[in-house]
Parts: sequence; C-alpha cells; structure tokens
Amino acid sequence: MPNASSWSASSPLLLLWEDSSGTRIFLSLLYAVLAISGTLSNVMVIYLVFSFKKLQTTSNAFIVNGCAADLSVCALWMPQEAVLGLLPPNSSSLRSAEYRLLRGGLLGLGLTVSLASHLLVAFNRYVLITKLPSVYQALYQRRHTGCMIGLSWALALLPVPLLPGLWTLGSAQSDGSSRYTALLLALAVLGQTALLLHCYLGIVRRVRGSAKRVSVLNFHLLHQLPFPAAPPPPRRAQRRLSSVSVLLLCCVFLLGTQPLVWVSLLGFFLRPAPPALQAASWLLLCSLSALNPLLYTWRSEEFRRAARSVLPRGEGPPAAPRPAAAA
Repeated sequence: MPNASSWSASSPLLLLWEDSSGTRIFLSLLYAVLAISGTLSNVMVIYLVFSFKKLQTTSNAFIVNGCAADLSVCALWMPQEAVLGLLPPNSSSLRSAEYRLLRGGLLGLGLTVSLASHLLVAFNRYVLITKLPSVYQALYQRRHTGCMIGLSWALALLPVPLLPGLWTLGSAQSDGSSRYTALLLALAVLGQTALLLHCYLGIVRRVRGSAKRVSVLNFHLLHQLPFPAAPPPPRRAQRRLSSVSVLLLCCVFLLGTQPLVWVSLLGFFLRPAPPALQAASWLLLCSLSALNPLLYTWRSEEFRRAARSVLPRGEGPPAAPRPAAAA
C-alpha cells in the first residue's frame, strides 16, 4: 500500500489511491452527476439573466459572476475528476505535474471567485436593506459593480501559484509548505464566512425590527432576496419565514465550507486528518458550485416565472373538438 506522500503526489485531489475500485467508480459517478447538474443549473441562471430584462439587476450581476466561476469547477474540473477516477492509479496522466497544476488552477480560480461572489451578493443585500436608497445607488453604479466583479477575478489569480501545495495536504513533508498553504486557505474561508454571516444576520435584525422599512423600498432586488415575495404574509409569519430562509442559506454555506476549514486547521496545529476526511471536506466545498444557483434563485418569483417561460410545460396536444350534437 502506498504511503501518504506517494498518495498526495500522484492521485487526483479527491480520489484516494488506496481506495477500492468500487469506491473510485462511485466517486466518479458522483462527480459526473455534480458536473452535469451544476453545469445545467449555472448555464440556466446565466441564460435567464441575459434573456430577461427584469432579471438584469446588480444583485443578479454578482450571482452571474458566481455562476461563471462555478462553471470552471462543474464544467471543466469535475469531468476530469470523473474520468481520472476510472484510470489506473499508475496512469501517466496522474503523474504529470503540468496537468496537475492546470487542474489545481481551474479549481482554485473557480472556488475563489465563487466564494468572493457569495460575499458580494451578501454585502449588496445588506446595503440595500440596512442603508438609505441614496447610499445604495451611489455605491452600486454600473462602473462600480464592474470594478467589484473584475477585482474578484484579479484577486483569485493571486493564490493560484499556491495550489500545488494543496496536493500535499496529507503528506508529512519536511518543508511544511503545504501546511502553510492549508492554513492560508482556512483563514481566508473563515474570514469570508464571518463577513457573510455578519451581512445576513444584519439583514435579519433589520427585517425583524422594521418590516415597514423593507416594504417601502421599491427595488427589483427585493425579489431576489431569500425572503417571501408578494403577496406578503402577516408580519409575524413574514419575519419567521425571512429568518428561516436566511438560516437555511447560511447553514448550507457553512456545511459546504467549514469542514475544510477545520480539517486544515487541525492538520496545521495538531496532526493531519485522515485522507478520507480531507477528501470529504473538499467534496463538500466543491459541491457548492452545483448548489449555488439554487440557493439564490429558489425563492425568487422572477426567476421561477422566467424559467417557466423557457422550459417545456409538458402539455399534451390539444384535444380535438367534439362534433356538435345533431338538432
């Protein structure tokens, strides 16, 4: 059985060399399902936003930015993992340093921009709900929005050279470069999560404290919040639904990001986690790329109406008219 160092040097990121063929086939099928569903959902959201003028809002611009980043993971990286899981462990494709760097770059770029887009959407909604309309309009001009999106991609290119170190998270190398790379990754995700929770909890406090404040803001973005759209339920039920929707979104996000954070911190301060636990934490993080479009559109009536207008209704052919009865 190969040791941890050989496993980390020549295996796919989330597939273990010592796994049985059945496990590898199962993971490959899982990657294939996530790749297909994630690609279709991200492409659908992008198509709907570009096709319907009502959906072309600032908040949706950040959502589309995240969908484009998620396509890097779902459409480009996951299919390669699905195929590589079916190859023998000693395949030359797994040992190519250039190919590993390419795959790591695709994964790192997609996940970094996707996480940044989560934060941009949360901050956009926080400013919309908690600040004056004049502040929101001044901050989110088209030029400023484009700069924010461009900055998310520019910042994502900075840590790409560190991605090869993530391949050795489970090894016991003496230089410790992979441990520091994992620590930087964990701290970055942890900081981003803290800011995102601050924004959404601030929204919940404002909505619960002043439902009237939300109702008088005449913005299309209110339809993209994870809150119930018109017709509004009674105030108490509205506050409860708002809190539950935000809590669900935050829980899904925490479930996808925090296992990797704490596995990385455990490996830096104590001892490396088992390879299977590392693989599971990475898999949860990558699965967010397939779930993100649903997280931000499932409560939006505008998105549902646009989707119904482009998807086939499944209705059968119209029935033939009955002949008129004889007089």
